[in-house]
Amino acid sequence: MSPEEQNFVNYWAANRERKKSWVRQLYVGLPLALVLVMGIFANLFSGWYGRAHMVMFRESGSLIGVLVLAAVAIISFLVIFSARHRWDLQEQRYRELLHKSSKKDPSL
Repeated sequence: MSPEEQNFVNYWAANRERKKSWVRQLYVGLPLALVLVMGIFANLFSGWYGRAHMVMFRESGSLIGVLVLAAVAIISFLVIFSARHRWDLQEQRYRELLHKSSKKDPSL
């Protein structure tokens, strides 16, 4: 194994459980989710499509609640999905490197 791969294996062996915690996963996925939802709301409230703007504010007062609920659902899904996906990719790389090193050195 290269020194970079060995450094990754050592790092991941020491930190894999800490990175799996749900609090840590919030730090990873929250910025992406917030940027996406802020973009959706900026597009929605910019008024570029007048008819949609009119329907949203004049016909239905409960639509705002639905939009907030949808935003929370989008943020929750993206936070959980992106963090777990990133953790799974690192875990897969870790296991592949362990397997690679055990093939080269049968004493492991």
